[in-house]
Amino acid sequence: VQLVESGGGLVQPGGSLRLSCAASGFGFSGYLLSWYRQAPGRERELVATITTVGDSTDYAGSVKGRFTISRDNGRNMVYLQMNSLKPEDTAVYYCQAARRLLNYWGQGTQVTVSS
Repeated sequence: VQLVESGGGLVQPGGSLRLSCAASGFGFSGYLLSWYRQAPGRERELVATITTVGDSTDYAGSVKGRFTISRDNGRNMVYLQMNSLKPEDTAVYYCQAARRLLNYWGQGTQVTVSS
């Protein structure tokens, strides 16, 4: 089982980034997918979630209207489009796949929002 995030980096406030997460080794289309983030000294927090067929999404209040989660079950990919980035969005971003008691995590990708 593998989840590999990419697309992080340094961006100025107001900018955009698109994170990607490539999955392999499990039945991707049957899993709920989420993005989490963890800033230094803070607990990991849920950012966005998408259902198995992508017909419903949910977002943390702090990112609603700025971030968009999507998935491609044919390519075993999940994405997080992040617009209007703020310094407080700086964190390591993780993708997670969950189904019943199974729970898989990627290694994370750093996003830094700074001028």
